[in-house]
Amino acid sequence: MIRRLKYHEIDFLKYSQCLENAEQKKYSATKDFLDITAKKQWEILVYKDYEAVMPVPFVRKFGIKIVHNPKLCQQLGVFSAQDDMELNEAFLHYLETHYLIRAYPFNDVNKLRTKMRLKKNFLIYPEVYEKVYAKYSPKRKRKLRLDDEVVKNAEIKQLTYDEAKNFIESNMIGLSKESDLPGFMDIFKACYQLNYLKFTAFFYHHQIINMIATYSDCGMVALLGTFNDKDYVKLSGASVLIDHIIKEIIETHIFDFEGGDIPNIEEFFRGFRPELRPYGIIENSKKNLFKKLGILLLKGRFL
Repeated sequence: MIRRLKYHEIDFLKYSQCLENAEQKKYSATKDFLDITAKKQWEILVYKDYEAVMPVPFVRKFGIKIVHNPKLCQQLGVFSAQDDMELNEAFLHYLETHYLIRAYPFNDVNKLRTKMRLKKNFLIYPEVYEKVYAKYSPKRKRKLRLDDEVVKNAEIKQLTYDEAKNFIESNMIGLSKESDLPGFMDIFKACYQLNYLKFTAFFYHHQIINMIATYSDCGMVALLGTFNDKDYVKLSGASVLIDHIIKEIIETHIFDFEGGDIPNIEEFFRGFRPELRPYGIIENSKKNLFKKLGILLLKGRFL
């Protein structure tokens, strides 16, 4: 039996235990991460006594609740001790018949019969660093061999949020600085304050030219952001930083590249020879949402 629980009804101890023991374990489904990214606007579907759970984040538009994936939250879906296709389908059916869905991602472990669009993601699983490095593409290895002059004048350092903030705001690509950027910065700040997020910078002649933001939890280290000074792209500082983090953590943690659908980004990630781990996502246009709203209202299922 699948039940719907609103935020205040969730037993977060049982929820966290289910995630911790889940075959699909992901940091992006944890209470802390969803509280930050969804601003506590999320609820869950739960099977029996938390044998399986499905977090459901939402936004409100004109008083109507719409399921929508939060910023920086890549994968959600069903979490259970063993992935079960029939159970996953039951959760999917409940979700689609009781909610308006703009965008909702499953995770790379969830097996489903229902066909949906697949998105790319890349992971490197724990292994001795030397073996991981040996798999890098020849091009990536060349990029990591810095000139003597660069080595002499370069340094890798961790930054505080306040130290990282200006560089991120000046070098985040593809966002509206008026509408999107503040939301991302709020998430970065909150994650940093809870000690999940780390900013690592590549300095050249005492100037930051590259920075990455990595989130650590649930045995994973995820690349939540890469920021580059476009005037120094040829120095390959981003490759150096990612390799630096991989070297630090890869024997004990999964490294999650958090994406790969954009062709040039995919090419960059593939240079580290990660494993492709696609995941399914439900998406609906605004036109389809209006149609679905009418159906839900007629059936009395819209809550």
